[in-house]
Amino acid sequence: MIFRSPYPDITVPDVPLHHLVLQRATGLGDKPALIDGPSGRTLTYGQLARGVERVAAALGARGFGTGDVLGLFMPNCPEFALAFYGALAAGGVVTTVNSLGTEQDVEYQLRNAAAQLLVTVAPFLDRAAPAARSAGVTEVIALGAAAGTTPFATLLATDAPAPAVRIEPARDLAALPYSSGTTGFPKGVMLTHRNLVANLVQTDAVHHVAEQDRVIAVLPFFHIYGLQVVMNLALRRGATLVTMPKFELEPFLALLQGQRITRAFVVPPLVLALARHPAVDGYDLSCLRAMMSGAAPLEAALETACARRVGCAFIQGYGLTEASPVTHANSDEPGKARAGTVGQLLPSTECRVVDVVSGEDLGPNQDGELLIRGPQVMRGYLNDAEATAATLDADGWLHTGDIGHADADGYFTIVDRAKELIKVKGFQVPPAELEAVLRTHPAVADAAVIPLPDEHCGEVPKAFVVPRGDISAADLMAYVAERVAPYKKIRAVEFIDAIPKSPSGKILRRMLKERAVAPPG
Repeated sequence: MIFRSPYPDITVPDVPLHHLVLQRATGLGDKPALIDGPSGRTLTYGQLARGVERVAAALGARGFGTGDVLGLFMPNCPEFALAFYGALAAGGVVTTVNSLGTEQDVEYQLRNAAAQLLVTVAPFLDRAAPAARSAGVTEVIALGAAAGTTPFATLLATDAPAPAVRIEPARDLAALPYSSGTTGFPKGVMLTHRNLVANLVQTDAVHHVAEQDRVIAVLPFFHIYGLQVVMNLALRRGATLVTMPKFELEPFLALLQGQRITRAFVVPPLVLALARHPAVDGYDLSCLRAMMSGAAPLEAALETACARRVGCAFIQGYGLTEASPVTHANSDEPGKARAGTVGQLLPSTECRVVDVVSGEDLGPNQDGELLIRGPQVMRGYLNDAEATAATLDADGWLHTGDIGHADADGYFTIVDRAKELIKVKGFQVPPAELEAVLRTHPAVADAAVIPLPDEHCGEVPKAFVVPRGDISAADLMAYVAERVAPYKKIRAVEFIDAIPKSPSGKILRRMLKERAVAPPG
């Protein structure tokens, strides 16, 4: 069966992304658009509109135009928005680069995307400069003084005329983010202006960010969640964004309090810290009205604990880079969200749940792989027809690789990744389920579960645990065994200082698997 959205279908505006996001910028004038959290440096909406025009003009004067690619390799800051929208206004495509990437990572992406220009910051040049040279980038533009680069300020000072650019929203790419690369090489995800515009309009049904809101931008803008759900959404609504270059708990809490933040978009590791870290009690977070979590599964108990401690509404959503990214979300309207679920389908979005083995369609309350169809679904992977065909079928269904189910009212729960399921004697065991159980133990700060090869069972679950109290491996295994089916029992526990995670909060299970098989010492 096909699950459909309870919301009316949308009409997708036939406009470029930057037009939709910045359509009210000039009228908002001196209202702060972006505030650099560490320094307090402020960019108003009027300055944003003028700056985007100047950046587009400067890029156009360099011959950068329709279909050309600009790499953006910088932490969250006001200039990120100027560079991103300026490149779009020049007719270009932006490939956002993970700020934690190695020189080799950066070179691979710039080369694969065929980037002509790179915008970065001076502290990143030890990686950015050699990567750009190797990838054939013609010019490196840097925020901050740095030899051998073009100062970003010169773009804003240009007297070149604004370029005359014609953009076809349904055809032309706007963003080229790269998938996480936790398995195989990263792939460029081709997102058109229409994809991203559609998703912003779709989220109107569930996220009611307003001009008076102050939104913390701690999720990295290089990730589609931070780029679209935080930056594009907030600026389109005329809200004020307070940026953080990286997450650190105490500075984050200080900004929530000092900047009187009303909305926060977060990921599960941050939720875990807010729910359990003692430092939270030292800050006044009473201005915070709503918190939204995505990017990885979050169990209901942790969601409820965080909402209760922080004292605000808490909702979850679901999406993926290939869907611009949001496909499901709980509404932030009082009484509409269901704890532990990622909510209902966005407008104009369809979903099927299929058996991971047979591919047959399943009904409510049956776990299977989620397939998505809607105007937000990507065009495909850049220069990778094989990967595109394996992910996006002929009928337009995006195969997410995520396992979940819908209840009778169309609220979806994400269980785990299909490729991460542990196969115990033929039974499928979702690691996220066991991780959720482990985190309910008061002596567990965090946990991750991976498959361990086993001669008799094929695979068995092994847990990596970050302790926050005295606990033995045997006690933890017994604790879980009392709460799950026999075949789901954890058979090994290893204590660890921290669970390795990507910037978006996904557990890097590959690193844990390598650790599990590495010889001692």
